[in-house]
Amino acid sequence: MKQLIILSICFFYSLSLTAQNTMKEGFNLLELGSFDKAEVFFLDFLKDNPGNKTAQICYARAVGLSGEPKKATQLFKELLQSYPNDFEVRINYNESFLWAKQYLTAKPLYAKMVEDYPTNFAAVLGYANTLSNLKEYNSALKWVEKALELDSNNRSAMTTRKYIRLGYANQFINEQSYIRGEQLLQEVFTDFPEDKDALLNLANLYLIIKEVEKAKNTYKRFATTSKDSITALNGIALAEHLDENNKEALITAKKAKKNVIRFKDVELIEQTYDRYTQALIWNAKYKKAKYLIDSLENHNPNRNWIFSLKATLGLYTGRAKTAIKNYEAILQKDSASFDGNLGKANALFAADKIVPAYQAAFRTLEVYENQKDALSFVEKLNSSYTPYIEEHAGFTFDNGNNKAFFSNTNINLSLSTRFKTTISYLYRTTENTVTGNKANSHVLLAGMEYKFFPKTVLKTVLGLNNSKFIEDAYTQPVLDIQFLLQPFALQNLSLSYQREVQNFNADLIEREIVQNHYGFTYNLGTTFDLGWYTQLMYTEQSDANTRKLMFSSLYYKLLKKPNLKIGINYQYLSFKEQVPDIYFSPEKYQAFEFFADIRGNISEKTTYMLSAATGFQKVEQDSKTAIFRSEAGVQYQLSKRFSTNIYGKYSNIASATAVGFEFTEIGIKLKWLLTKKPLFYKKLRQ
Repeated sequence: MKQLIILSICFFYSLSLTAQNTMKEGFNLLELGSFDKAEVFFLDFLKDNPGNKTAQICYARAVGLSGEPKKATQLFKELLQSYPNDFEVRINYNESFLWAKQYLTAKPLYAKMVEDYPTNFAAVLGYANTLSNLKEYNSALKWVEKALELDSNNRSAMTTRKYIRLGYANQFINEQSYIRGEQLLQEVFTDFPEDKDALLNLANLYLIIKEVEKAKNTYKRFATTSKDSITALNGIALAEHLDENNKEALITAKKAKKNVIRFKDVELIEQTYDRYTQALIWNAKYKKAKYLIDSLENHNPNRNWIFSLKATLGLYTGRAKTAIKNYEAILQKDSASFDGNLGKANALFAADKIVPAYQAAFRTLEVYENQKDALSFVEKLNSSYTPYIEEHAGFTFDNGNNKAFFSNTNINLSLSTRFKTTISYLYRTTENTVTGNKANSHVLLAGMEYKFFPKTVLKTVLGLNNSKFIEDAYTQPVLDIQFLLQPFALQNLSLSYQREVQNFNADLIEREIVQNHYGFTYNLGTTFDLGWYTQLMYTEQSDANTRKLMFSSLYYKLLKKPNLKIGINYQYLSFKEQVPDIYFSPEKYQAFEFFADIRGNISEKTTYMLSAATGFQKVEQDSKTAIFRSEAGVQYQLSKRFSTNIYGKYSNIASATAVGFEFTEIGIKLKWLLTKKPLFYKKLRQ
């Protein structure tokens, strides 16, 4: 550390005051940091002056500072046998343990020294450095203050205090005590106005807490030279990305890339091209990013920052396996890499390898205790597998004089990351206010979900539907089986079979119409925000009728935040037999519509969604009629474990009755996580 080098120079001056002029050249070599040459000089000097204590100390220091701290410790230990109570020998002996990073060994030695020499500046400052290296920042800060009481203008002590404050601030930031962390960073400016290290740490803090404007202003303060302005632009580009201004992030990163060519600083050039490539990825310019990554890799093979870029590109383009491979390459070179560990966790999650994702996150937290992003990632996983109960209640009415109330209670238990069980109970009561017909349904379901392989899931739900109307009642078994898989990147496929009983209104419940649905759905995503969803369904009914249904949607994502999607839908419907007096069953029905869907955040705890669609429908040979449907909802997170959602729907699309049908639904959903963590969480941590 810098403060240790400064402390070494401080000791050198204390020695040089009493040294012979014949050793002046050696002292100069130590002062200039030419430790190898200093070692040779003092070794030669000792051949003619073997008993010179100062030369022996300087030789041992040169040995230790040139990369052999253990040998230096042994030399000082031998000197202690000759000079057991000599202050200079003792303090150099102590410092040799700092060179070797044996801070626990050094701590009691310095503690004894400050007890014996409480007013000795070098001893007090050395103890402060030792405590700082042990991350005992509170005590270190107290001892460096004592050193400054002994020498208030000592630059070495002020520098030591700076690094203690930086380390202490980082500790508070990791513990999410951001106010205290910011306060310590601001205190650095008392000794060193506009200190570069403090400014970078302060900007990073503001990025963590999403104070984007403060972060950008801090980077601007940092940019006092042309070279520093490159670092500032790189930081500002990241700030713009966190503020969801990716276009501005790319403009800023491009400016940094253009200007960095003037400097022959390899590290700065790499950082700048790294940020520019990231900005390309953020802006979905994947082909250009890949071309640049390949070019950079040719000139910088087997480098971690290249692996990280390849992994990031893999995640953004749905190629999780590529991302995992590159994060593992990072960890092979640096097992403690934060980007490697947490990046791998995210990639494993994207690949639907949940247990390994947990393990990678735990590994990150072992290396970076209480790290905010890693904790958030674990919390995200936990929320997906924590047992919960959800209550969904709603009221519907239509222009056919039907009204209904329903309540659906669902309990979900994840017994592992691969096996999930559900129990639900639905109660629905419906009435026609003109005919007076009333009916109600009780549906009790039990289900299971099993993941055979990542992104290959079987869902099965089995239960009973008990319906009552006037004085009659019946009970029918119901079944729902779905097989879901992702055959290729950005593609989702499902095959399904469902047996259900019509319960839309009282008339349909009375007729006990059982439907057997055979379904197929396919969703294709792309890296350029275009998507295509298709559903095919064939239905056999207990009244001997059959139905064919096709629904297709082509959509485009205009914005990511808020998530704005627009598209066109086409629906085709055909029944074998037409029974219009009982339910809507045309020989041929088509609907075309344009839709828009937007979802976003009102605040940190409040989200919203709004969708609307309009177009026309055509029934057999009838004239086209206009259609419109809409849905809106607001969800509020009352706590980490409890949320509520209020919504409303309206549609005039032909449904179970006929064209001209208008339907409205309003409802509320309540969700409560039953435990703080998944049931299997303790086993994961073992």
